[in-house]
Amino acid sequence: MSSKAVTPSRKASIFRTVQAVLWSFLGIRKQADCQTDTENLNPFHIVVVGIAIALIFVLGLIALVNWVVVQPTGF
Repeated sequence: MSSKAVTPSRKASIFRTVQAVLWSFLGIRKQADCQTDTENLNPFHIVVVGIAIALIFVLGLIALVNWVVVQPTGF
């Protein structure tokens, strides 16, 4: 008999991937949730969503700084 290792199917919604990445950005996570994410989420999707969220965060900061700098002082 052959003993093949059965790998679990990595099927999770994009919402679950975004949620896991956002919790990781905050740095607070339950160990049980981390294990569940490790088993269910696709690593490629995590990397893509992480880069996208980081890019959105940086662009948001740049937009905020530009908005604050352009505001008239009123003096």
